[in-house]
Amino acid sequence: REAVIGCAVSNLGKHKVGWLRAEDQTVLTMHDRAVLGARYSVNMDAPHTWQLRIRPLRAEDRGCYMCQINTQPTMIWQIGCIDVFVPPDIISDDTSSDVSVQELENATLTCKATGHPPPKITWRREDHEPILLKKPQTREFEKVESYVGSSLPLLRVDRRQMGTFLCIASNDVPPAVSKRITLLVNFAPTVKVPNQLLGAPLGTDVKLKCYVEAYPNTINYWIKNRGEMLLDGPKYTIREEKTSYKVSMWLTIKQFSKSDIGTYNCISTNSLGKSEGTLRLYEIKLNSPSEDFNNQISVAGGLTEVAKAMSEDQQNNPLLTICCLLLSNMFI
Repeated sequence: REAVIGCAVSNLGKHKVGWLRAEDQTVLTMHDRAVLGARYSVNMDAPHTWQLRIRPLRAEDRGCYMCQINTQPTMIWQIGCIDVFVPPDIISDDTSSDVSVQELENATLTCKATGHPPPKITWRREDHEPILLKKPQTREFEKVESYVGSSLPLLRVDRRQMGTFLCIASNDVPPAVSKRITLLVNFAPTVKVPNQLLGAPLGTDVKLKCYVEAYPNTINYWIKNRGEMLLDGPKYTIREEKTSYKVSMWLTIKQFSKSDIGTYNCISTNSLGKSEGTLRLYEIKLNSPSEDFNNQISVAGGLTEVAKAMSEDQQNNPLLTICCLLLSNMFI
């Protein structure tokens, strides 16, 4: 781009017109020729008008320029100023790269940019979800669509804050620029089991589910009766779905038989720890629809068997055992 400053002169006579940088009185042009290099030139597109052209324009050309006539004893002059607008540019050395912290530690994402006028820094999440900011003196989060400032402070980081953030620098001089900064939150696995007690008739397929939260990535597997590790094959179908730090685990037992009754554990481990969930599988005995009373006895019997097995397992929750016994009594 170029900048042009005009200076209208009348009755010039034999005098000459020069352009100087006002700040340090450096002579740029004298009459119709350049003095300080090819970037500066003088044109007379209109009569009696002396135009200083600067091309290509640079940020350091911002400032004031003097149109001066060499009259005696006092020179005549006028001053014109140029403001050079510069689009934003992110300073890589002063901007965060990806940040990795332990859960509940503090983290700060930083973004610096140059430009004129000085750029505004705006933070957003790349997935368009709200930014979670911890409220002062509380454990609660405030949801904001964006955050303005060169530093984004994240206090006692929570796993829900993990993700990629966009640092956007803008100053109304296109184009705006952005940088991706990923926040990684490390924590040991936690396992949740939606249904800890499952019953099924013989011959059916049974699906067991566990939900895992962890980062970094985990190794997940299933075991039966605190012994054998289950593998994907003709008897079992094992499947996982991963989204961010969440993993859904499914174990499908095909053609449920009496030998499948027992305790199943979904286990998840990573470099920070290990966690597991427990599911108990029992048989539901189905009779003909007209034998309602016998059906109740069959269900109660199944629950009683589970409660008995649970009472023998010292790692079980005693409250769950009592609930099963109470349920079995209700059906009798």
